[in-house]
Formats: sequence, C-alpha cells, structure tokens
Amino acid sequence: MQELDPTILQKANQWLEGNYDADVKQAVQKLIDDKAYTELTDSFYKNLEFGTGGLRGLMGPGSNRINKYTIGAATQGLANYLKKTYPNETIKVAIAHDSRNNSDVLAGITADVFSANDIHVYFFKELRPTPELSFAVRHLGCKSGVMLTASHNPKEYNGYKAYGADGGQFVAPHDEAVMKEVAAIASIDEVKFTRKDANVELMGEEIDKLYLDAITTLSVSPEAIQRQKNLKIVYSPLHGTGITMVPKALKQFGFENVILVEEQSTPDGNFPTVVYPNPEEREALTLAIKKAQETDADLVMATDPDADRVAIAVKNNNNEFVLLNGNQIASLLISYLLSAWQQKGKLTGNEYIVKTIVTTYLIDAIAKSKDVKCYNTLTGFKYIGEVMTELEGNQTFIGGGEESFGYLIGEFVRDKDAVVSSAFIAEMTAFYKDNGSSLFEALVDIYLEYGFYKEKLISITKKGKTGAEEIVAMMDKYRNNPPATLGGSKVVALKDYEKRVETNLTDNTTTPIELPQSDVLQFITEDGSIVSARPSGTEPKIKFYCSVNTKLANKDAYAETEKQLDAKVDALMKDLGI
Repeated sequence: MQELDPTILQKANQWLEGNYDADVKQAVQKLIDDKAYTELTDSFYKNLEFGTGGLRGLMGPGSNRINKYTIGAATQGLANYLKKTYPNETIKVAIAHDSRNNSDVLAGITADVFSANDIHVYFFKELRPTPELSFAVRHLGCKSGVMLTASHNPKEYNGYKAYGADGGQFVAPHDEAVMKEVAAIASIDEVKFTRKDANVELMGEEIDKLYLDAITTLSVSPEAIQRQKNLKIVYSPLHGTGITMVPKALKQFGFENVILVEEQSTPDGNFPTVVYPNPEEREALTLAIKKAQETDADLVMATDPDADRVAIAVKNNNNEFVLLNGNQIASLLISYLLSAWQQKGKLTGNEYIVKTIVTTYLIDAIAKSKDVKCYNTLTGFKYIGEVMTELEGNQTFIGGGEESFGYLIGEFVRDKDAVVSSAFIAEMTAFYKDNGSSLFEALVDIYLEYGFYKEKLISITKKGKTGAEEIVAMMDKYRNNPPATLGGSKVVALKDYEKRVETNLTDNTTTPIELPQSDVLQFITEDGSIVSARPSGTEPKIKFYCSVNTKLANKDAYAETEKQLDAKVDALMKDLGI
C-alpha cells in the first residue's frame, strides 16, 4: 500500500490548521481520509511557480493548485514587488479574466488583494481577451497587469498571467523577483484579502474602442477588403472571450459577412462542444468546418478561451477545407506583411520581425529576402515582447509569432493577439482573392520560392511528480548521449540552451548561445533538419518540434513532396525513440 510522504502530510496539516476557509479545509481532510495519496502529493509536493506563462495549474486545494490562496499569495507578492520597485509612486494595475470556471472569482480576489495594498485597480467588468489586457496596461500607464486564464488548457485548469509596465509578461530578473517576494510570505495571514472599494475602477467599452481603433490603423490592404467585403468568414470563439472582440474587429476592418458558430459562441468554462478548447487540436474546429462547408465559406477561424491564439482552415485546390498549422499561418502572415510593406515603400532597413527558436526557419528565409532583421527568442511570447520593448523607439516591429498559433502585428500590445491576427488573416485572404489567388495557393508559392518546410509537434504527457521526474530523465539522456544520426542524416550540431553552448559534433568545437538559459535541446542534421526537445513550462508535457525541408520542384509536385517530408519526420522521431 502506498505511504504518504511525511512532508506532504505536514503541508496538508498546515492548511487544516491555518486561516483557510472551511470548505477548503474540508476538501483537504477528505483527501487524507480517503487516502487519496497520489492526489494529495500532487496537490502539495511543491508550490506553483511562474513558468513561461506565469502561474498555471489544476484548480483545487493545495500549494500546487490554483485557488484563492495561491492566487492571493502571488498577488500579495506581486504587490510587495511593485511597492518596492516603485516607491513613492501611485501604482496602477489592470485586471481581466476569460470565460473559464472561477476566472471571474479569481479576478475579483486579485483585485481585492491589490486594492487592500493601496494599489489602484482598473478592473474589466466583463470578460475580455488577453491582448486587450496588455493594451490596457500600456495605454493606462499601469505598472503591472494580471490576466486570469489557463489559455487552451482543459477545463480543470486555471492560471494567472502577470504583466509588467511594458504590457509584456514578466521576464528575468523581474519574474524571479516577484517569486522571491511570494516565497517570502511565510503565512497566508500576510495576504491582505479585504478589498478597498475606492481603489477599484471598473472599465469596459471605452478601452474596447481605443484598442479597436488602434489595431485598425495597421491595415495594409483596405482597398482589397472593400472590394472583398462580402468574403465569407466562419468564426468560432470556442466558448471563450473572442466573441467579445473578434467579430467587432472584423467589422471595423470592413468585413460584412462573418458567420458565427452559434453552438460555440456563448462563453462557457465547461467548453461543452470540444474535448479541449485548443485551436491546435483538429477536433476543436470540427463544428466550424462543418458550418463552412454548409455555407461555402472562404475562411474558417477559431480562437482559444483567452483569445490570444487563432487557428484557421482554408480551401485547397480540390475545394476541400484543410487546417494550416501554426508555422504555415505565421509564414503566410510574415510574407504578406513584408511584401505589402515593400510594395508601399515602407521598408527602410530599420524594420524587424521576431519568432522563437522552435518556429519554422522558413520565416528567417522570407525576412532575409526582404532585408528585414529576424530575431529568434526562447519559447514563450514574453521573450518576443521583451525584444520589442528593448528595441522600442529605435527599430520598427512589423510582426512576429510562434508555432503554437500565437501572432502579433504592430506595437500596441506585448503579447500574442488573436484579435488583430484574425483581422489580418481575413485581410490577406481578401487580398489574395482580390488578386485571383487564395491563402492555400499563396502558401504553395512561398514554398516554391523558399523551399518546402514541414514541421510537426509531438507532445508526450507525463503527469504529477513521477511524470516530472521522467521528463528530467529523458532530457538528461538526450543531453549526455545525443543521437549520431536522425532520419538517415548525420547530426552535425547540438544546441544546449541550458548550458548556453552550441557544439559542432564534427570537430567538437563550441560556440556560446546568446540567449538566456532554458531547458531546450536542438539537434541539427547535415541535411538541414532540426529537432528540438523541450519540457513545457505550463503543462506536464515534454514537446518535440521537428522541422524538415526540401526543394518544391513545381506546384504539381506538392502532394508527393509533402508525403516525402512526412515520412522524413516519422523517421526522425523513430530514431529519437518517440
């Protein structure tokens, strides 16, 4: 019979004896009485920490769960950090939440704690997308902001994204400083939970208008939209916050024929019509594609619960709807934006784009052809925001993104933005249709010019404490015993972002990596394939990103070339034992 680690029981008893609500104590006691030791261990074996996306975890009682007390302690720590960082200043913060179960309650608790610490709170009175929260932080001159969301995670999860004064998520050393303040809270009694109403200011439509007006100024093909204003667009918010802003943005850009997936248009934290509210999952777009087939639509779009990521489906040359992956959408957006800027004579040599190291290197090739600088960052949009803040006022950000369906156009926001991205995906669909083409054909044209790049993501879930240990063991194995070949091609380089060293495996020479430390490994083969291994910062997963490429001889060779690249990806994964 499984025994309970005494330190776990000690932490659970602290919750039973401390100043916690009766229902929380009852839930903890029930776990003990039921000898639910696995769940009890997972609930208490560590404290939730800021990862690549802030706090995120299962909802429930315990130090490793999202609840009133972990959210309260994080907010108190953040409040303490802000007061030390900005002494003798009036400190303002903005708070928003998505449609998840308890998001509104947790947002209220966050507002309670900030206000009790004499910090002025701008509180979105109704659910709003993550990018609008980032916009509000910047526009209102806030020192920080908080978004209550677990993005695309299953319904049992919730989370807490913390933002700095630039509107971007906290990065080192600020994230570490916040966590240091949280760790310094020895007792929940130190958290001020009693709201001061005078410090809380409600907001809503006035920020909506400012945000929509701002992003509309970014449009580069308004004439094409006007001619294609009846473009049929099917949109689903997947029961999330996108319904509050995406249809408004499309209308303001000039689109008059937006068809909603009604079954998924009501915000609902149980996400009743999908297995996961994740636009990366093919299943999540099932209803939207069905609606598009019924209405003979031109474009399908779906956003995740906090509307920072968007997935699309387009018609191929056989008039069938196909899903594009995040790398393909990012490549289309960057190609469209850079070409439009070039045609309008707006490229001066001072513009740049940003992507992550696990996002397709097709984007690097596109940027190079336009003489536009492409910066590569660690995984996590906060690093893209960090580059934007560093370069603000000196260079002009055009756009950027990452393979996990997160993109940003323009400098009004410092996080991925499915609202502006949806508007631009619709705009470029209108542009290509206006020119007798389509998004699918535009993608094939990109492959003809730069090479056919194919990427695949494989995620392996390892839950709980034992799962975390298995992931560590897997990374150690790959780090200390890298494969000699992958997919029949020699591995010529190993990039270890934790050691911040790139090793040439042919002559064993090393080169420093000029990025912050991160637990990521990249294997680069002689034929240009790249496999990246990375434990997720927000989920109990290890992720493998595979990228292969070859020349596309002509349009007719598309299907056969894709099949060859798929087989190559499978061979690479097999060699890694995945």
